[in-house]
Amino acid sequence: MSVRTPDPNPGWLSEEDLHEARRRLPMVYVEAVPVRLDALGYLTEIGMLYTADDDGRFYRTFVSGRVLYRETIRGALIRHIEKDLGSLALPQLPPSPVPFTVAEYFPSPSETGLVDDRQHAVSLAYVIPVSGECEPRQDALEVAWLTPEQALGADVGAELLGGRSRLLRQALAHMGWTD
Repeated sequence: MSVRTPDPNPGWLSEEDLHEARRRLPMVYVEAVPVRLDALGYLTEIGMLYTADDDGRFYRTFVSGRVLYRETIRGALIRHIEKDLGSLALPQLPPSPVPFTVAEYFPSPSETGLVDDRQHAVSLAYVIPVSGECEPRQDALEVAWLTPEQALGADVGAELLGGRSRLLRQALAHMGWTD
């Protein structure tokens, strides 16, 4: 009889298993739109990750990632914020994990306007104030802090892939911002 060491990351799938699951099931994700607020709680800046794909194309995105098996939504948010913005970001998660929207991504264009070529994904989207120092980690080249006006500009909108400019507008509307 052999004794196995428990898997330290039981929520992870092998690349092959993940590929197969993505072909058959919607994947659950969290997305966080990091923001900076002034002393009265008004929106001053939106944080976006600037990154490149395997083909060398540059684009902007938000903090995002899968929710692992047996992981809470709060746990997934904290894990991905630390992974993308660093451990000193000091995120202020809401007392209740209610998203500002549920974003549905499909592998081809659909009525949602959100596309993820790899899969059908359901993403719980949050606006998360951060008050600490943010340093890009993982695949991001930089964390850019933009005013709402800059973030809504056509040049930034063109760099947000998969319809995320729509998600940005929803996040700003959730915070009471009108353009």
